[in-house]
Amino acid sequence: MASILTSFKDDALIALDTLADRASGLVNPSVRLGVTGLSRAGKTVFISSLVHNLLNGGRLPLFEPVRSGRVSKIRLEPQPDDAVPRFQYEEHVSALVRDRTWPDSTRAISQLRITLDYESASGWNRMFSPGRLSIDIVDYPGEWLLDLPLLSQDFRQFSEATVQRARSGSRATLSGDWLALASSIGAATTADEGDARRLATSFTAYLKACKEDHRSLSTLPPGRFLMPGDLEGSPALTFSPLTDLPEGRPPKGSPWAMMERRYEAYKTHVVTPFFREHFARLDRQIVLIDALQAINRGPEALRDLEQALADVLACFRQGTNSWMSSFLTRRIDRVLIAATKADHLHHESHDRLERIAARLVARATERIGMSGAGLDVMALASVRATREATVNHDGHVLPVIVGTPIAGERINGEIFDGEKKTAIFPGDLPENPNVLLKETDHPLPELNFVRFRPPHLEETRGGLKLSVPHIRLDRAMQFLLGDRLA
Repeated sequence: MASILTSFKDDALIALDTLADRASGLVNPSVRLGVTGLSRAGKTVFISSLVHNLLNGGRLPLFEPVRSGRVSKIRLEPQPDDAVPRFQYEEHVSALVRDRTWPDSTRAISQLRITLDYESASGWNRMFSPGRLSIDIVDYPGEWLLDLPLLSQDFRQFSEATVQRARSGSRATLSGDWLALASSIGAATTADEGDARRLATSFTAYLKACKEDHRSLSTLPPGRFLMPGDLEGSPALTFSPLTDLPEGRPPKGSPWAMMERRYEAYKTHVVTPFFREHFARLDRQIVLIDALQAINRGPEALRDLEQALADVLACFRQGTNSWMSSFLTRRIDRVLIAATKADHLHHESHDRLERIAARLVARATERIGMSGAGLDVMALASVRATREATVNHDGHVLPVIVGTPIAGERINGEIFDGEKKTAIFPGDLPENPNVLLKETDHPLPELNFVRFRPPHLEETRGGLKLSVPHIRLDRAMQFLLGDRLA
């Protein structure tokens, strides 16, 4: 009954927030665009490039409102939510353009508002629309999104799912210390704070090991264990799943009762406020994934990414709002899954990367019984760090990419200093995505992915720097925002 009342309370608060947003939107129309992604997918880079290209007249041929000249003015404005940190656009662009370094990863929620003045393509709309749209970009870590399924799981379900994952594949070798510790502490014995801390520390170390670059696993809730912020050391982050829980309810004063209470506190004080105050207010959503990293790590990492996508897509309150319902509730009516870092491949493999991402999404939607309405998949590069060329090798012409590897990158035994350019053949992605998921007997392709520095931007004769180059950023903008500027 308590959970039902909590749900009613949350729904009421969401309805009030939505009504206030809609009332404000009658005067100043806006759309809230959520931007998230799984680890190292490039959320900060995507937002910085999108805004930089809009403000600096970037090449956006597939973004119809800009291509047709209907947009007359674009500017940054103060964001509507004073209690949310501002996305530090100027600092991130300075890192990209001046320092040629990638900006820091998203560690918390932030927001930025960019407003476009435009002329509607419809004469009828021009009579009633103010010709202005504010885009409120909400940036948040993908780990927070993967926490939302916990709202529908009790402690027993959470423990069973987490332990089952931990005992499979490469996770089994990473989780040994934590599972052994969890098994040694009887669920029905007397609770001890020292045991609780040791369990939480061991569980967190296991999650961090799964996330490391050379493993690149994606399904790692609870997300705040990896980025605790000001909650570090609090009871809400000092818990752990337990193994082999007996039937019935936890005995009073037991480790089981302590962990269950703290798990519920995590949901109440961490996950629910994020859902109610931010996620439930979104209109559109882009989820960025680093499919190339998963491909490089093998079938297990890809299957784990697929599971993460299923968990992510199950969170969205997808669907089209009716005129009346839109004043009381919001539904995310367009979701874009974008495989990033397409510039790490020759363009001949871009459509293959897109097919691989589409295959992962299709399998994920099948698993959760979700329709593909309002859902699109594409391969893009928010910032294009390379250019394409060809080289002759043993009498064959190879398509290569040319860029400046990040300092410390090693290619064929050579360690790069961050200044020297090089050409590499990244390899060819397979035409059949099932090869990578090991649903066929074909051998895995040999791929060579290298981290590059952001590109050097030349200045025009007027001293103005050109906009940040990209791949298909305009196509993403058209899907997510084009209809709101029609």
